[in-house]
Amino acid sequence: MKKWMGAIAAVTIFSLILPAADWAGAAPQQQDRLVQGTEKLQLDLLKRYYSGADFDNGGAEIVAVDTRHQLAYSVNGAAKAVDVLDLTALTENGAQWKQKRRITLQSFDLGEFQPSDITSVTVHPEGEWAAVAMPAEPKTDAGVVVFVDAEGRYLHHVQVGALPDMVTVSPDGTKVLSANEGEPSDDYTIDPEGSVSIIDVSNGVEQATVNTVGFNDLQPSQIDQDVRVFGKGATFAQDMEPEYIQVTPDSKTAYVVLQENNAIAALDLENEAFTRVYGLGVKDHSVNGNELDASDKDGRINIRNWPVLGMYQPDGFQLFQVQGKTYLITANEGDARDYDGFSEEARVKDLVNPDKVGAKIRLNAKHYAGYNQKELDRMLQEGLLEDDQLGRLTVSAVEGEKEGVYEALYSFGGRSFSIWEVTDKKLKRVYDSGSDFERIIADALPQYFNSNNNEASFDTRSDDKGPEPESAIVGQVGEKLYAFVGLERVGGVMVYDLSQPQKPRFVTYFNSRDFEKGTSVEAGDVGPEGLAFLSAEQSPTGEPILLVANEVSGTVAAISIQEK
Repeated sequence: MKKWMGAIAAVTIFSLILPAADWAGAAPQQQDRLVQGTEKLQLDLLKRYYSGADFDNGGAEIVAVDTRHQLAYSVNGAAKAVDVLDLTALTENGAQWKQKRRITLQSFDLGEFQPSDITSVTVHPEGEWAAVAMPAEPKTDAGVVVFVDAEGRYLHHVQVGALPDMVTVSPDGTKVLSANEGEPSDDYTIDPEGSVSIIDVSNGVEQATVNTVGFNDLQPSQIDQDVRVFGKGATFAQDMEPEYIQVTPDSKTAYVVLQENNAIAALDLENEAFTRVYGLGVKDHSVNGNELDASDKDGRINIRNWPVLGMYQPDGFQLFQVQGKTYLITANEGDARDYDGFSEEARVKDLVNPDKVGAKIRLNAKHYAGYNQKELDRMLQEGLLEDDQLGRLTVSAVEGEKEGVYEALYSFGGRSFSIWEVTDKKLKRVYDSGSDFERIIADALPQYFNSNNNEASFDTRSDDKGPEPESAIVGQVGEKLYAFVGLERVGGVMVYDLSQPQKPRFVTYFNSRDFEKGTSVEAGDVGPEGLAFLSAEQSPTGEPILLVANEVSGTVAAISIQEK
């Protein structure tokens, strides 16, 4: 295993055999642990780009590649710019990856439009242009998508829906799609409709036309009953919040994650209309294999079953195909609505606090496969609502309640990745990684188990989404297909073999964060947000490369991937 010195901290690779029994132990002591991967896959930090942004200021968020011009585009939220990196520089000596140019979009003439941020970037399949999403100030107004060429020159811009949070391009290059989240104002007095803007660029970006598609025309029969609709006074169309988009290889259908709604929508790109909204259901943490650590105040790693239902609520995801079947791989991050005018967030103990929610908790065994009623009643009698058990776990105050009584507890996110098979009539979950991520981290980084990303800490995220899987992509190395899942909080990337999509196999865990450097610029790569994959054929080095944009450290890590 290589060890990089100087500007790049030591790279850690983990490959573990996961125990079948529950993992529970005392708070670990200071230790360094390097576990060499045993699979035939080696990840090494090749170079790192520093955006120059202050720590935890969004210096590198989303990354996209232009293989024709050998460029990488990185969204720099701190500078409200796009940083352009030269991929061919990855073949040069030295640890630092320098910037080729910075495109400051505010320097372009966008008329009366006032941008609040830059959220996403995508590149035409043939490298003809890049498209960048910019929300307005305020975010409840219509945003724009700006087109630039490979030299960073302005080409055109178009108006899209409110809060464009992610932008992508169809495989045939004829359409750009913007996921317009439509978040409400903080006081919840303005709540734009969520939408997807379909930008037709078949006649060139200068002649682009836009059709913004909402959810008003869907019939009840097209909406699964478990889709979450809960915003303050919101219509169905207002409540839907598109987060991320993937398009089928034939460019005819798009799938759209609705994170807060715990759903995925199907969008017909030929007829430009939504056809279905699929509810994703919940993950029963009372079932063996779905354990989690639920408290940040128990002083130990305590991965076990709990009477909690996790809403998957994915963020980044990718569509892939194996043996003629279509699958979606989702990073089950979780997200809550939390505004001054309306918040669904509550700790479990707050649900019974008369000064907060002021309800009762009487868990009903009909919601849990892992417990009978006597067991649930006994757990409540034995301090289930205390801080060292479930008391501090963040849950939704709008789910599980009936007439002032909570029969079930619903947490945010699955702390996992899932694979869903796409059929004409439904999404079928065929795999979930269960408790893998927390078990792997507990074994590999016991001192920093469930660490936060803005501090090097122990167990501080157990009460709130754990490692928080943020993004998932798929890439081929040799003859095999692999999944790469970025963990936003503790950092690093989990790698799984997808040769059998219904039975993925853990391969390795890679983390280029130096926890001992805390919150300094020397901390390495902290807070993975966006991922991009270069195949061996696309890579300047002749080997596959994974690009990881790290929001908190403001870095882009270029990671080489080799078969051993």
